Amino acid sequence: MPASPVKLIFDTDMGNDVDDAVALAIIHALQNRNACELLAVTLTCPHPLAPEYVAAVNTFYGRPGIPIGINTDSPSVLKPKRQFLQIAHHKNPDGSLAFPYTWDASKAPRAVDLLRRTLAAADDNSIVIAQVGFSCNLAALLDTKPDAISPLNGRDLAAKKIRFLSIMAGDFSEPKEGVKKVVEFNIRHDVPAARKLADEWPTPIIWGGFEVGNAVCYPAFGIENDFGYVPSHPVRESYQSYIPTPHERPCWDPISALYAIWPDRPYYERTPKGRVTVTPEGHTTFAEQPEGRDYCLKLDVVHAASLREIISTLASEPPKTK
Repeated sequence: MPASPVKLIFDTDMGNDVDDAVALAIIHALQNRNACELLAVTLTCPHPLAPEYVAAVNTFYGRPGIPIGINTDSPSVLKPKRQFLQIAHHKNPDGSLAFPYTWDASKAPRAVDLLRRTLAAADDNSIVIAQVGFSCNLAALLDTKPDAISPLNGRDLAAKKIRFLSIMAGDFSEPKEGVKKVVEFNIRHDVPAARKLADEWPTPIIWGGFEVGNAVCYPAFGIENDFGYVPSHPVRESYQSYIPTPHERPCWDPISALYAIWPDRPYYERTPKGRVTVTPEGHTTFAEQPEGRDYCLKLDVVHAASLREIISTLASEPPKTK
């Protein structure tokens, strides 16, 4: 009997890097296969075009009704020269939107409220969250109090409803002599939230570190050749707008999204149980502990080559409605 689709929340800083767009395309492709059901998208990019862009992509894939939560207090770090969110406003020669969608900013829910509503409506231990941006939404969820949505506080609600959290954050690579490790992007721009998540999150966390995504780059030939089933495709246009081919972008976020839906596939390995610590400076360390909450993803060259092909195949899969 087929497994039930994974009930998924996608928490993303859409707009800061194009790998978020690739991850969202993969989620839609896997929903086409009944592997998952995308219940909500919550944003940790405050740009007003971020929810419009997500609405446009969701509509392109035939799912315009997926709720989108915003966080106007999340870190603002967009790179103007690598802006792809404006694709939501691209128009055809006749003046119509290239990627039609509807969005009413006045009715947009706050991300933390949408998280509470989605969790409260779910069966116990049924939700998986893929967090591929900053930790501010989930850190804020932990601090929420009982309300009209749920009699549970945020920590207890997460513990009751969430199976695990698949997160793209941190850098767990081995130190190299004479090379100073930088603080990974998703940690660096909101260290307090990342520390709170690492210290207080109540469910298992699978950490996909910088080194994991860095080992798998999206093939440029795939961007150039695999999206021709439509005249204009949001993933291809976004990628070429961000950094055009022959650049090959690392697949940090797609790997964490893929793991959230397909955790048992033989595309990656996990460390034994342990505990991740985020230092006040934002550096991440992992220590094995038999009773630990955390795991870190690991890849070898064979896994990396497989994931490169799997990610590009899924991301370019046509929508059911096209």
